[in-house]
Amino acid sequence: MKPPNLISEKILTEQNTLTETAELRLTNGISQLIHSIYPEKDASDLTQKVIAAYWDDNHTPVHDGRSPSNSLWTEKDSYVITYGNSMIDGEYKPLDLLNDFLQNHLKGTINGVHILPFFPYTSDDGFAITDYSVVDSLLGSWEDIGRIAEDFRLMSDLVLNHMSSQGHWFNEYLQGHAPYNQFFFEASPDDDVSKVVRPRAHDLLKEVTTANGTKHVWCTFSHDQVDFDFSNPEVLLEFLRIMRQHINNGVRTIRLDAVAFVWKEIGTTSIHLKQTHEIVRLMRLLADYDEEPIVLITETNVPNVENLSYFGNRNEAHMIYNFSLPPLLLHGLLNGTSQYLNAWQMAMPPAQLGCAYFNFTASHDGVGLRPIEGLLPQDDIDAMINTVKAHGGLVSMRKGNDGKDHPYEMNIALYDALRGTTEGKDAFNKERFLCSQTIAMALEGVPAFYIHSLLATPNDHAGVERSEHNRAINRHRWNYPELLELLSDDNSRQSQILAALKARIDIRTNQMAFHPNATQFTLQLGNDLFGFWRQSIDRSQSVFAVHNMTDKDIKVPTMSLNLFGGENWVDLIANQTLNIEDEDITFAPYQCRWISNRSQNQHG
Repeated sequence: MKPPNLISEKILTEQNTLTETAELRLTNGISQLIHSIYPEKDASDLTQKVIAAYWDDNHTPVHDGRSPSNSLWTEKDSYVITYGNSMIDGEYKPLDLLNDFLQNHLKGTINGVHILPFFPYTSDDGFAITDYSVVDSLLGSWEDIGRIAEDFRLMSDLVLNHMSSQGHWFNEYLQGHAPYNQFFFEASPDDDVSKVVRPRAHDLLKEVTTANGTKHVWCTFSHDQVDFDFSNPEVLLEFLRIMRQHINNGVRTIRLDAVAFVWKEIGTTSIHLKQTHEIVRLMRLLADYDEEPIVLITETNVPNVENLSYFGNRNEAHMIYNFSLPPLLLHGLLNGTSQYLNAWQMAMPPAQLGCAYFNFTASHDGVGLRPIEGLLPQDDIDAMINTVKAHGGLVSMRKGNDGKDHPYEMNIALYDALRGTTEGKDAFNKERFLCSQTIAMALEGVPAFYIHSLLATPNDHAGVERSEHNRAINRHRWNYPELLELLSDDNSRQSQILAALKARIDIRTNQMAFHPNATQFTLQLGNDLFGFWRQSIDRSQSVFAVHNMTDKDIKVPTMSLNLFGGENWVDLIANQTLNIEDEDITFAPYQCRWISNRSQNQHG
């Protein structure tokens, strides 16, 4: 036997070799991506700058990185989406009020919170940032953000496509000061931009006067939001430093806002370009070597196939927004049919290992129409738009390649959107709305709930008049004492909806069949019902999630659900044991049933 000191030396040598190999894998991975993004630059030098930008003096890469796996989330995970000032009272900091609401009304049920941009801004409710380094003083401070992050998985926005035209960096650009004089994308009015995919209807270029003469800067979203030029690697490095700042302040999920547009090339569509995907891959590589479990989620409000591309080959986003779900779900419930939901769901691939869908039904933006291109007939889209307008909603436009304006999104509070069907308003608003949320809870992926869905907030037409922006209709600011009074009243809509949703979320979190990557198969139950089968990863639990899309009673033959014998089948929502000897299972209008071979108590 070798002396102990020689054995220790051998182990230490092996460990050092493994560490060197892991570091080599990281640097090689970064170098390859850098060479592809910036082929004219010194890849070795830029690789070291990337590492220095992302890892500060207090942080180092984990030795082996994280291989793709489904361990970053479980069935217990869900998010609430909110602004930092969705609740105000004129006395306390909005972030303190938000934390109070989270602690007293959601803790133990929802464990994640996406706080929309909480930085100083000039427009677009936070998405025209003036300073990336500080929290908006009207909301609170980094300390307030950190307190929320102590008890909830925190998601923040990396608004990396553009910044405010009144921001410090852009002011430095106007004055010709380095390095910011090369931070923003310039073009000429004579350039061919006819192929550029536009999300808005305004002119793409904005003329500005700089110390270096008249320039035309690229503005994808508004003339107050000036696009960065990522062909300058200093811009990328700056955003890697910003990522580190978010992580250091407790953020564990980073939302890459409008990431599809970050790389521009004259004469192209300037969306989803190769370099864009490689920038996402670089950020994913860095996140997977972070000592914290960082999740990247891409926000790409585009047609479904394009959206799916941001999973890459398990090497881009960990999660992607399921953008086709909101308009398809709204269409289905307004028309009493699962026809197009079923067709879409059957064509959706299961998320790859280490990836997950982010399922939402409403957000701070409107219900996008681009994600249903090719999924819904135009007549159905037009009818849905007309119904939304009849329910008090608005429609925002974008400029098409034909030079004409086209509907881009429907702006409406979801509870009001479901006040009736295409046939008119009816008495099933609550049931129809709860059905929409229950479907999102049960689908493969991680569910997310907009704060105004949890609170059944109505359309805010006064907000639209004040701001002159359609999206304000679904960005209400609650007076917190008034909200608390409503939540304490068992007869209020806010109290009833929040209690009903929390009860269903609590049920969901105890079912392994609702793990974000558990098996899912679409059931063929006709157009009146939307149903799918979920099976836990260990195959011990099955849940048949079936939802009545209509305002009529529906009977489903028990045999059609394939409830195999030898099991005690339970409707988890109704807490009711089902007799599989019965010929039919009855569904009331918009009733949802989660039929499982294991009850919540057996599984919890």
